Amino acid sequence: MKPQTRLPPTPDFEAIEAAAREEAATAARGDVFAMIGHLSFSWSNNESLLAYFIMLLLRCDRDAALIVFGTLNTSRARVDLVQRLARVKLADRALAGELKRLLARFETGTRMRNDLLHAMFTVDEAGRITHTHAMRLEDRAKGLRFGAAKPMDGERIEAIRAEIRAMNELNRDLWNFLPRLEAALRSGARGR
Repeated sequence: MKPQTRLPPTPDFEAIEAAAREEAATAARGDVFAMIGHLSFSWSNNESLLAYFIMLLLRCDRDAALIVFGTLNTSRARVDLVQRLARVKLADRALAGELKRLLARFETGTRMRNDLLHAMFTVDEAGRITHTHAMRLEDRAKGLRFGAAKPMDGERIEAIRAEIRAMNELNRDLWNFLPRLEAALRSGARGR
């Protein structure tokens, strides 16, 4: 008698790999991988700009800002630092509100990026990606939920494409915002 297991069945890797080599499955997977890569690329470019926000808000040189940026080992910590510095250094409330909205847009992209980069992917017998399973614990009112599954369907693909466009637009908006932040800090920052 075979011992019972709580593990899912081991995938038939040879069959999946053979099917995945078929042109349609390869193209579909390649499209998903390319979108995830593009989202990560766009997101990373936006996160990297936080170093310049830190530089301006701390009134330090680029090297010092990069040390602070690199020492904070999560994007959440970097965003928190920028938000807190803006609260005490930026006198222009309208500009502070705009910065808050820009950072909220970045956090939206961060959620999607994390959802895709920290997931387990399910493929069908043809090698097509059908679902992602979040590899995080969600604390809900009714209890804990593990690994929420999301279909990799047309709606999800379009949501990824839309977020890529949003991250690209955010990058331009961040670059346009930086000189305005610099001018505002030069003319009216609170020097605490």
